[in-house]
Amino acid sequence: LESARRETYSQREPRVQNTAFCAFSMVLSDTTNNITTKAMSDGQTSTTSKTGGVASLPTQSPPSAAPVSDVLEERLINDEYKVWKKNSPYLYDLVMTSALEWPSLTCQWLPDVKAVPGKDYNEHSMIIGTHTAEDEQNYLMVASASLPTMSAEIDAREYNDEKEESGGFGAVGNKIEVRMKVKHEGEVHRARYCPHNPFLVATRSPSEEVFVFDLSKHPSFPAPDSAFSPQHRLRGHTADGYGLCWSPHKSQEGHLVSCGDDKLVCMWDLKAAGGAVGVDAVSKFCGHTDVVEDVAWHMFDPNVVGSVGDDRAVRVWDVRQKNAKGSAHTKLDAHKMDVNSIAFNPCQEHVFATGSSDTDVSLWDLRNLSDPLSVFKGHTAEVFNVTWAPFGEGTILGSSSADRRVNVWDLSRIGQEQTPEDAEDGPPELLFIHGGHTSKLNDLAFSPNEDWVMASVSDDNVLQVWQMAENIYADYDDADDDADDDVDDADLDGDN
Repeated sequence: LESARRETYSQREPRVQNTAFCAFSMVLSDTTNNITTKAMSDGQTSTTSKTGGVASLPTQSPPSAAPVSDVLEERLINDEYKVWKKNSPYLYDLVMTSALEWPSLTCQWLPDVKAVPGKDYNEHSMIIGTHTAEDEQNYLMVASASLPTMSAEIDAREYNDEKEESGGFGAVGNKIEVRMKVKHEGEVHRARYCPHNPFLVATRSPSEEVFVFDLSKHPSFPAPDSAFSPQHRLRGHTADGYGLCWSPHKSQEGHLVSCGDDKLVCMWDLKAAGGAVGVDAVSKFCGHTDVVEDVAWHMFDPNVVGSVGDDRAVRVWDVRQKNAKGSAHTKLDAHKMDVNSIAFNPCQEHVFATGSSDTDVSLWDLRNLSDPLSVFKGHTAEVFNVTWAPFGEGTILGSSSADRRVNVWDLSRIGQEQTPEDAEDGPPELLFIHGGHTSKLNDLAFSPNEDWVMASVSDDNVLQVWQMAENIYADYDDADDDADDDVDDADLDGDN
C-alpha cells in the first residue's frame, strides 16, 4: 500500500500556476480508493503504532464499521499531510510549525515588533492559551515568532523535515518560543488584547466571568505557588462563552463586549471602572434565542455591535440603547445552521462577513440584510472563524474550519471567469488553501505588521506561522493595480 501511494505521488507534479491550488486535493480520491480497495482485498484491519506508523494485522472476524472508518480517515489525513509537505516549497515563502505542550483555542498577534541587533529577523509576539487536562494548570501565554526582515535572504525551496519548516533564513533560522505565562482558571477559550493598551488582555473561559489581565503587572513566568490573579473580573454573564471584542474606537477606550451560552451580549467600561477588581456590566443586550457564539464591534461606527449565534440569527445592536430587549437590525435564518463567527470589514463600512456550521462564508450589507451579497463555498465542514486582513483595502478575508483548512478569499475576484481547470480547484474568489494542519482549526489571525503572514492553531497542539508564496498574491496585486479597480460595495454583489 505504501509503495502504491509513493508511486501515485511521484507521478503528480505541483501545479503552482493555480493560486487556489490545494496540493492534496489532486490525490484525495485516488488515495481513498487505494486504501479502501487494499483493506477489502486483504481482509485486514490497521492500527496506528506509537510512532505514528501504520501496521496491518490479520483479523479473526470482520471488523466493525467504526474502527475501519477511523483507520481510513487517519490514513487519509496522513496522506494529505504528506502531499502538502511535499508541495509546500512551491506554495509558501515561509512556514513555521511549533508543537505546543497543550492545544490552544485562541491566537492573536500583538502589535509590537522587537528588532534584534545584528540579526536578519525581528521578534513578533502573539497571544495564545492552553486547554489542558482537568488536573493540569492552564495558562494565558505570550509567544514570540522570529520572522525574517526585508533584507534577509530566504530560500522558500528549503524544507526542514525535522522542524517541519519551510523558508529558512540566516544562520539562526525560524523559531517560535513561549516568552510569558500567566496562570489562568480553566482553559482559555479566547484571548484578545485592548487596542488602546496592548498590555490589557481579556479572556473567556469555562467561568461565567470575563477575566482581564494587565500583563505589565505579571512576571514572565509565575512561581509554582502563586495564585490566579486577574486585574479585573467582569460580571454579567450567567454561563461561559467564547465571543469577545474590544472597541477599536478611541472615544470608547476600555469598552469591551462579550457573549455566551446564556444568550446574552454584555458590555463593560474598564476605563470608568478604574482599579476595581469586580466590574459589573454597564449594559446587557437580549434578543438571541440560543447560544451567542461571537460578537464584533463595527470598525467605523462606535455605536454598532454585531452578534451571531446558534439560533442562526445575525443581530446588530445600538450600544446607546442600554439593556436593550431587541436588536436594532436582525436577520433571522442568516444561515442553514449555527452561525459561529462575525467580522466587520475594516475598509468597507457597510460590509461584514459570517461563518457557519453549514460550511458557508457569507458577505452581508448592513443596509439590506434580506440576502447576502455573496456566499463563499470552499469548506467541507463547520466554519468557526472569519477574519479580515489589515491590508488589501478590505478585499482579503480568512476563514478556518473543522475541515482542517484555512481558506484565504479575495473579494475583488468575485464573479470572474474561470477556465475549467481553475474551476476544479474552487471558485474564483478562493485565493489560497492552507492545508498544513491535521486537526480542527481553533483560531487564525493575520499579522498586523507583515502582510500575508498568518498564524493558525489547531486541536492537535500545533501552532503554525505561514506566508503564501509571493507569486500567488502578487499576480492579483498587479492585476488590481493595472485595472485600478478599488472595491466598493457595489462590486461585492456577485453571484451567490
